[in-house]
Amino acid sequence: MSRRSSGLIGTWAEAQRQQQRRQEAEHREQIQFQREQERRERAAAREAARADREQRAAYRQRRETEARRRTEELDARVAEVTGLLVAGCRVPAFSTAALRRPETVEPFHPGHLGQPVPMPNPVLYQAQGGWGFGASRSREQYEQDLRAAQAAEAARLRQLEAYRRQYEQWAAAHLTEVREHNAGVEEMLTALRAGDPDAVVDYFSAALYASSAWPAEFPHQVSAAYDPGARQLVLLWELPGYDIVPEAKAVRYMPTADEEKETARPAAQRRAVYRDVLAQCVLLVLRDLFAADGSGVLESVVVNGFVDDHDPATGRRAQIVLASASVSRPVFAGLHLEQVSAVDCLTDGLGGLLSARPDQLAAVRPGRMPADVGRSVVSHGGGDDPDLYEMDPVEFEALVAQLFRARGMQAVMTTRSNDGGVDVEALDPDPISGGRIIVQVKRYRKTVPPTAVRDLYGTVQGAGANKGVLVTTSGFGPGSYAFANGKPLTLVSGEELVGLLGRHGLRGRLGGGAGDRAGRAAPPATAPDDSAAGEPDVPGEHNILGMAWSGAVALDVCALVCHGTRVLSDDHFVFFNNTATPDGAVRTVPPPRGDKAAVRVAFDALPADADRLVLVAAVDPEVNPEADLAGFTDARIRLADAAGAELGQLEVSDGRAGETALVLGSFRKRAGGDWDFVIGGQGYPGGLEELLGDYGIEVA
Repeated sequence: MSRRSSGLIGTWAEAQRQQQRRQEAEHREQIQFQREQERRERAAAREAARADREQRAAYRQRRETEARRRTEELDARVAEVTGLLVAGCRVPAFSTAALRRPETVEPFHPGHLGQPVPMPNPVLYQAQGGWGFGASRSREQYEQDLRAAQAAEAARLRQLEAYRRQYEQWAAAHLTEVREHNAGVEEMLTALRAGDPDAVVDYFSAALYASSAWPAEFPHQVSAAYDPGARQLVLLWELPGYDIVPEAKAVRYMPTADEEKETARPAAQRRAVYRDVLAQCVLLVLRDLFAADGSGVLESVVVNGFVDDHDPATGRRAQIVLASASVSRPVFAGLHLEQVSAVDCLTDGLGGLLSARPDQLAAVRPGRMPADVGRSVVSHGGGDDPDLYEMDPVEFEALVAQLFRARGMQAVMTTRSNDGGVDVEALDPDPISGGRIIVQVKRYRKTVPPTAVRDLYGTVQGAGANKGVLVTTSGFGPGSYAFANGKPLTLVSGEELVGLLGRHGLRGRLGGGAGDRAGRAAPPATAPDDSAAGEPDVPGEHNILGMAWSGAVALDVCALVCHGTRVLSDDHFVFFNNTATPDGAVRTVPPPRGDKAAVRVAFDALPADADRLVLVAAVDPEVNPEADLAGFTDARIRLADAAGAELGQLEVSDGRAGETALVLGSFRKRAGGDWDFVIGGQGYPGGLEELLGDYGIEVA
């Protein structure tokens, strides 16, 4: 018994020891897990602290870098204005050669028309052993392809000859225009050498504006008169304001407050820099004038530099003269401007006057003023808002040139103009989008005709310029925008011009307001075309939009009069079952010869809230139920006037497989009331119904 009991106890004791060992092992595992968890938490906390330190350090580094960048900009700004005279002396002097245009014409480039159409190779059509009995179909195919190739080659030759005649006409017109321009330049130079006051003032004003040394934000206002007896040019030249010298000297980041702190430039230093800038401006004006005088018409020059600000004595806006100098040619020729101290040179070397406190607008006594010459004074820029319609053509040209300079470009008037328009040449220094720009100005009250846009394009091509800009006081019709579409041309209407002038601190207005615009001549009425009985008709100027494309698929062409992307109403959706809008401004008409569909549009008669005319095409499901737009290629919209004369062609996107409706493009109303064309391209696999849904029309 004792052995049996001892065995039970031993078994129980062993079980207890096993359980105790399991509990100890679990406890050790739990302790180890807790220690590992704590270790991971400590490592994660250390990593988070390190990342936070790095983030704070990176943030501080960014703020300090930004503060240094702003400080460098301030230093660069001061260096630019204090180095104005040295930079200006290194700019090539303006000369009469800059006014002439080369009598060169771009050579004839036939493009793809210069490549003959390849004829089919009969060898590729012959069966094994030649034209045998079994190869009749191949022979027929060869002859069919040969006739098609010969017809295409004949068409190419006709197009090539027409294109060559068109080029020869353009080249002759271009050479005539260039020669007329150069003849005008020679006439002006003859007057300049003879000492004609108007020619002298125009030429030297152009010389001042042509200099690329002036920073873009410097003002460019000048009034001048020429005394032929004394051979003296007297002018008022606007100087930059006190804010041209930065008020801050440096920028420092304060990490404790997390903000940037500006260190003010000492008042005495800022005033000294400003006086130096004013003296440099006067000296640079003198340098540009004497350097440009290749005809020897200047014996002396009087420069009165002023700022356009509020007079401290009266509180009224006035021209406050801060610097003045009267310098003869021999005296000025003895200077080495790149080595002089501008202030000392102006006051001591030339005996000129310079305000001791220009920051407080302390004026100096001006020298001889343009009004004292006793002849007509020519002014460019400044004054109250001038009426662009009534402005002298030369002043209008100068204003447009000044606008381009205010936009950071170099611009110079190239010739005197009459009321028909003027020319300005500009240079955009942007290395990617910049280049030489030909600018033509049309001071019109009526819509500029498309022929003016075509002439500008010919001038741009002939001059080898990168871009052409046509600026007008009126507006442009759809024909002008159609021709300019896809070409390096920009059209600036009168309303857009006034807006640009205002944004760049220049002045100009279009007449006396609404009353003036109401008094403008309306476009002549034209006889209505043949229309369906009972349809509304709108007399007046209208356009025909003729549409054509390749492919045999039957299409419905529709027009939508919209505000944004919403049709004004269901009645403003023009298609085969609704051939005209309620006001008759848009209607379908029989297509002219060569077109497959046509729409007549009177843009000026569209509703006031309409800002978009959308043209769409869709497969006719009754005629071609299984077709899509894969065969819709070589599409174009031909824009014609009321008489049917073509004004331009607008390319549209090709169709794609699987799509049965396509937005061809839209005419969009610009800020000045003109209409511009924007190519479309969005396709719809669900046909016209899906397309109309995007424009707010539900198809039952």
